[in-house]
Amino acid sequence: SRFETCWPALMKDAHGVIIIFNPELPSHLKEIEMWYSCFVQQQPLLDSQCLLVAHHKPGSAGDTEKLSLAYPLNKLKLIHSNLEEDPEDVRMEFIKYFRSIINIINESREREEMSIIS
Repeated sequence: SRFETCWPALMKDAHGVIIIFNPELPSHLKEIEMWYSCFVQQQPLLDSQCLLVAHHKPGSAGDTEKLSLAYPLNKLKLIHSNLEEDPEDVRMEFIKYFRSIINIINESREREEMSIIS
C-alpha cells in the first residue's frame, strides 16, 4: 500500500490497535492478517491491546454468528458493529477496550517506576 512508509510513524508508542473490517469482503479477511502481523505482532503488542471490529453496513445481511476467523486472529477480542441496530452495545465495548488499555499502560508505568526505585 502507498501508505506503508507512514506505518512506523503511526506505530510509534502505540498502546492499542483497533482493526475495523467488512466481514462480507473476503479480501478484508486476508488483509486483517497483514494488519495484525504489522501492527500487533511486530510491535510487539499484546493480543489484549488489539480489538477487531467486524462492521456491518446498514441493510447488509450481517450474519454475525458465522464469522469464524483463523488462528491467530481467533485469539483476539472481536465485536460486531451495526450502528443501525445496536450503537449502544458498540459504545460499551469500546469503553471496555479503552479501560483495558489504560490498565495496561498504568501497570507498565508502575513496573518502570519500581525498576527505577530498586
